[in-house]
Formats: sequence, structure tokens, C-alpha cells
Amino acid sequence: MHSNHLLLEEPIRMASILEPSKPSFFPAMTKIVGTLGPKSRSVEVISGCLKAGMSVARFDFSLGDTEYHQETLENLKIAVKSTKKLCAVMLDTVGPELQVVNKSEHSISLQADAFVVLTPDQDKEATSELLPINFDGLSKAVKKRDTIFIGQYLFTGSETTSVWLEVDEVKGEDVVCVIKNSATLAGSLFTLHISQIRIDLPTLTDNDKEVISTWGVRNNIDILSLSFTRHAEDVRHARDFLSKLGDLHQTQIFAKIENIEGLTHFDEILQEADGIILSRGNLGIDLPPEKVFLFQKAAVYKCNMAGKPAVITRVVDSMTDNLRPTRAEATDVANAVLDGSDAILLGAETLRGLYPVETISIVGKICAEAEKVFNQDLYFKKTVKYVGEPMTHLESIASSAVRAAIKVKASVIIVFTSSGRAARLIAKYRPTMPVLSVVIPRLKTNQLRWSFTGAFEARQSLIVRGLFPMLADPRHPAESTNSTNESILKVALDHGKASGVIKPHDRVVVCQKVGDASVVKIIELED
Repeated sequence: MHSNHLLLEEPIRMASILEPSKPSFFPAMTKIVGTLGPKSRSVEVISGCLKAGMSVARFDFSLGDTEYHQETLENLKIAVKSTKKLCAVMLDTVGPELQVVNKSEHSISLQADAFVVLTPDQDKEATSELLPINFDGLSKAVKKRDTIFIGQYLFTGSETTSVWLEVDEVKGEDVVCVIKNSATLAGSLFTLHISQIRIDLPTLTDNDKEVISTWGVRNNIDILSLSFTRHAEDVRHARDFLSKLGDLHQTQIFAKIENIEGLTHFDEILQEADGIILSRGNLGIDLPPEKVFLFQKAAVYKCNMAGKPAVITRVVDSMTDNLRPTRAEATDVANAVLDGSDAILLGAETLRGLYPVETISIVGKICAEAEKVFNQDLYFKKTVKYVGEPMTHLESIASSAVRAAIKVKASVIIVFTSSGRAARLIAKYRPTMPVLSVVIPRLKTNQLRWSFTGAFEARQSLIVRGLFPMLADPRHPAESTNSTNESILKVALDHGKASGVIKPHDRVVVCQKVGDASVVKIIELED
């Protein structure tokens, strides 16, 4: 058995720190979502990102139109074919995002202690004294001494590309603010965030619906990232909308929690959503700094226990311009993994960053090191206790498969699934070894034509920690006899051997359905 499947006991042996990091076919169990944009949309760079460990490509519609994103997606398809690495597609909605509109695109310098007016009149030119915004209800939403942040990527306190304003007075529809720090705003669009104030705009805007029903439908998107989710109703509304758009009824909805309102209704949102994205950029403004880590730990724990993916954002901001993360950022990535996160989402770092491929590679390496010391034993006990008894049939099979794999030090768990549910349940118990999820396509008809399902389920597992999907040959029926199961198992084992995760004399745990029964078996491989 190779050491990276072993659980290192605390305290960590110093020798393991001095060992060089070992490259492997699966760079890390934790998944990486990369945002594709100006610096990462060529076939060459996307191929590099896929090889470095990106398994989900995020398309952020705050920037660029559908044509621009379609070009990027066509390049992604070419890169997927050439690298033979599966990649899921995530559409990120704009939602009720407030923006400063700078039509001239000239840089705007703002000086500390000066005044600036925010106006809903978008015909006006953006200057250092006047900033037009895309929302005419601001003057009704704010009061004196409220805090407003403006920047391309929101205020963290150190950079000079974002500005912190304090409301001084409201004049009709205009809001006069005092500038608290000197900054230069560059580009055509900046996000505007008002701390702890409700903005009365729909979560799924008309513009978002237009993008989903054209670009989203055309490209069969796997995941919808629902920006500024504030209530469970937002998720239900989005799901209802998707259900009317052909194959998009299979698209998963990940609720993006970005403010106090989403935080307040977190439990109900988690019940409705397929996964959660913790948008720490905006949350870091809405929450006092000392509370941000508490929210992250509590939210990730709840996602883990519900068996739903938790995605963390804003981890290595400094890598937008630098080749190495700061010490704090490297520690932050590792802690996100130790907390139980499924995936790390890179935004500016890959969208407009100078080193998209290197960033993905470094984040993957940090995740892999953190996974070696993840206390799986404690996590397993905690999860079993949380689920309680009596367990459902599937939950019992999933936990048994993971327990067996850990006891026999299996190198991999292979699970046959058609809906992906069994594989996600196994991943919920965070085994220390990869889970090869063999998705068996199902034949279905709408009375007019026959089609196979399975591709959605395979790609959607690319955001779940530890799950590595492969599509079985559709000629193998899902409710199979022993002989067809054996031939699919051989394909899965060959894939594991080719990728280096299965070696001679390794043990493999297989979880499959035979007739009506679910079976967990242990195989010991020969030479």
C-alpha cells in the first residue's frame, strides 16, 4: 500500500513533512473549480488547468456575453477530448448584484476623506466625484453611517483596488458618501456591496433566466450556481424554472451563500439545494472578521452531515499576481480540507490571474497533503452517530463499504450506480481512498425517442470529494446479471490499474446491486 492512503496519527511525524510530495493520477481527493475567463480561455491554458487538477469549469456571467462564454466552452470541449479528463460545467448567475457602471473604462482615483456621490443615473460619466450604479433603490435602502464597499473583487483591507465608503447623507435618489481609503478603480464594472442591508431584487433575475434558457439549455449545464441565495424559496423557484427547460431538470443547484440573510436561513436552504458554495468574499464583508471562520466550520459540518457538497471560495487571492500563495493562504486551503470541504473554487486567481495552471497545481498539492492527515476515524464515527439508527438500507451499505475498505486497507472503492446516489453516500463517509464511481447508463424514452442517461450523473460527481466517475458501456444493462457486472468490473479495474491507483496484490472493495440485493465484496488482486 502506498503511504498516501494511510491515515497519519497525531502528532504528525516530522519525517512526513520532509518527504517530497508525490505526484499521482488523482492530484487530490478535494476537487478544484476553476473560473474560465480572459487569462484562461485558450485551449492550451484550459488543457493545462485540466491536467493540473481542475474538474469543474465555472462560467461567470457577471463578465462577458453568451457568445464570449460559448467560445470558451468550445475550447473546453477540445481540451477535454485531448486530455481525456472529464470536466463539469457550472453556470454562475449574476443575481441581484449591485454594480458601478464605468462606460468610458477610464481608471477612477478616489482619495481618502473626500466625498463621492452614488447615483442611479447610468447616463452620467463615472468620475472620482460621481459613480453611476445599476440600482435605483439605493437611497431607500441605506441610512447615515452605513458601510458600502466597491471594487472589482471586494474589499479585504489591504489592496488599493477596492474602496470602503461610509454613507454621509441621502439627497433624493443620490447617496453622498465619505471615502475611507484611497484607491484606484480600474475596468468597466465594479461590484458594490452594502453591509447587512437587504436589496429588494429577485435572486434569479430576468437576465439570468435569459442566459439559462439559451446558453444553459444549449450546453446542458451540469451545475447552476445560484448567486445571493437568501431563502429556500429561491432554490425552489430556480428548480421550478429549470424543470421546464428540457434536460436541465437534471441540473444540480448549488446555493451561493453571500450575506447575512442567506446565513440566517442556511438550514432550510441546505435542505433544498444540491450543494452549497460559501462565498467568503461577500460574507467577509457582511460578517465581522472574527466570525467568518465560525460560519465556515459550522456550514461545512452541516453540509457534510447532509451528504451535500460544500465549496469554499477566495482562498489564494494573492496568486492572482504572484506565483506562490502566502503562508496564511496555504494554511487556509489546508484548513478548508480538514474542515471537510468537498471543493475549492478559484475565481480571480484563474479568471484574470497571471498563473491559472500553477495556482490549480499548488492548491491541489496543499489539498493532497491535508488529506493525508485528515482524521478519517473521528469523522466516520461522527457521521455514523449523526445519522443514527435505524439507518436506511443504502446508508448502511455505504458506511459498511467504507468501514470494510479502511479495515482491509483497500486501495480503491468501486461502486456501480445509475443515479449517482450510492456513490455520493459512500463519499459522504470520506474514505481515505478514491471512490471509482461507475455510472451505468439507463435507457429512457419520451415516447418519441430513446436516450441514455448517465453523462449528467457522471459529471456532477466531479465536485464531490473523493469521487472519480467513469461511464460504463451503455450496452450493459443497469439491472445486470453477474456476468455483465463482472465485465464492467474488469473495465473499472483496468482503469484503476492504468491510472496507477490499483497495483498487484492490492485489495479493492466493490459495492454493487445484484438483482434486488446490495452487495459489498472485497477482492484481492493477483499479479
